[in-house]
Amino acid sequence: MALTIENNHGIFEINGKIHSENVRSLQNYFECLIDISDSLIISIENVKKIDISGVNALGMLYKKAMKGNKALSIIGKDNKNIQSVFKHTKMNFILKNDFV
Repeated sequence: MALTIENNHGIFEINGKIHSENVRSLQNYFECLIDISDSLIISIENVKKIDISGVNALGMLYKKAMKGNKALSIIGKDNKNIQSVFKHTKMNFILKNDFV
């Protein structure tokens, strides 16, 4: 399944698999959005699989937003497909409770 990103009323929904082969384009896309936005919501609720490079990329986006004093919410904490990788990498702290 190809990775797609859809803007659904201001929530950027990632669908598919996040892995080393597509993580750079994903990171570039969201870095540009962080540069031009004060706040951003990324949903990973529909991500089917994520590897460590994907988690690291999301972590780097989170750090970039914090450094720039921007609000970044990554929602999808309850997605069973990704929980183990986030737990293994100790990156759960970047995930927000699903509030939307």
